[in-house]
Amino acid sequence: MRTAYSVETVRAAERELMARLPEGALMQRAAAGLAVACGELLGRRVYGARVALLVGSGDNGGDALYAGARLARRGAGVVAVLLSPERAHPGGLAALRTAGGRVSDDARRDVAWADLVVDGIVGIGGKGGLRTEAAQLLGAVRRSATVVAVDLPSGVDADSGEVAGDAVTADATVTFGTYKPGLLIDPARDRAGALRLVDIGLELPENAEVEALQHAEVAELLPRPAAESDKYRRGVVGVVAGSARYPGAAVLAVAGALRGGAGAVRYVGPAADAVLARFPETLVHTGPPHRAGRVQSWVIGPGLGDESAALGDVLAADVPVLVDADGLRFLTPERVRRRTAGTLLTPHAGEAAALLGRGRAEIEAARLRSVRELAERYGATVLLKGSTTLVADADGPVRVNPTGTSWLATAGSGDVLSGVTGSLLASGLSPLDAGSVGAYLHGLAARRAAGPQGAPILATEVADHLGEAWRDVLD
Repeated sequence: MRTAYSVETVRAAERELMARLPEGALMQRAAAGLAVACGELLGRRVYGARVALLVGSGDNGGDALYAGARLARRGAGVVAVLLSPERAHPGGLAALRTAGGRVSDDARRDVAWADLVVDGIVGIGGKGGLRTEAAQLLGAVRRSATVVAVDLPSGVDADSGEVAGDAVTADATVTFGTYKPGLLIDPARDRAGALRLVDIGLELPENAEVEALQHAEVAELLPRPAAESDKYRRGVVGVVAGSARYPGAAVLAVAGALRGGAGAVRYVGPAADAVLARFPETLVHTGPPHRAGRVQSWVIGPGLGDESAALGDVLAADVPVLVDADGLRFLTPERVRRRTAGTLLTPHAGEAAALLGRGRAEIEAARLRSVRELAERYGATVLLKGSTTLVADADGPVRVNPTGTSWLATAGSGDVLSGVTGSLLASGLSPLDAGSVGAYLHGLAARRAAGPQGAPILATEVADHLGEAWRDVLD
């Protein structure tokens, strides 16, 4: 599992470690890892390669200078562009000069000349966008140059992933000790490039602020039938979806549910004929939901249209409920908070904006803050869909989904996600685990459907590849 910690937590761990180490040892560890990563990015071209260090006044600037000294000793031509010359790290600057590096006397020329640009402008404590001088220098970087960020791209918020102005867009980010939340969450994640974690010996708390499941954790959570299982013991998920205008939403939600690990799917709604034509194994009922038979979870909302009595009926059930799409339009915090069983809300940014009374752009710019606020306000688990899908309870770590593809932005894909996640709820997973595993499988299935090179996909193809995604995780 990838875990990410706040700046405050990282700073505390650094202070504890530095108290036990010789002065400067921690920076040397970071610089050594940074230099190795830069060398690997340059490949066989370290000797004679042209490297420009963008050096700010903080420890990131010192990291860059010491790493530059190591590269200079390997034969690279290293030049330091000092953005605050009077505050540059003195030890790092001396090491660079001793190794044969130099300080720039023409910043734009030296940046434009470089094969590799090392961003050591601002550290993890920086707030706001880049200053004008730094932003202008970045404009001089050649397209063919490789940009490496030290710890995180300058100009992004380490704790939130928010970008409040000009910021570095890196090809790779070398981060120290642990991941920072901003490296995993858009819009900052899109600027970080490939991530490389350098272990510098930090001792961190067990509970992180942000975490991202990997194959191993997902495999442990996937429901597996026992020898004595029947379809009811495996769980039954009820799906209330579709309308005369949107019958396809019901078909797609049922498609996801059938492949999500539960033993059976009950469908309640006006699209029964369309559902049965595609999936004859579905159990259908005309409603109301509480008369459809026993279920271990409900999914309601995809293509539902206007509010119906079905939403109140489902919310009154003493089983976990996933509310998506049209079902979200009629929710209030009071309706959700009075429930005794778990509730999972799955909005996209526009729906989250409506739930919080904000603009969509504000949600997109502050995804971590928004998902936490939604979870707290509604007393529910929230899966915020988007370029980085986040899953949050009212307390505890926020989970970031690491799978997916931009081709997943296609009509109906959210309906499939609702179905598979609701099925995982029926199988016994908590809302947080069901949302995390559902998003993970959904993203893997989309990658499968899009292929290695990437291509347009349909929501039905995402559903069709869920079985392969499941097997990928278990292999």
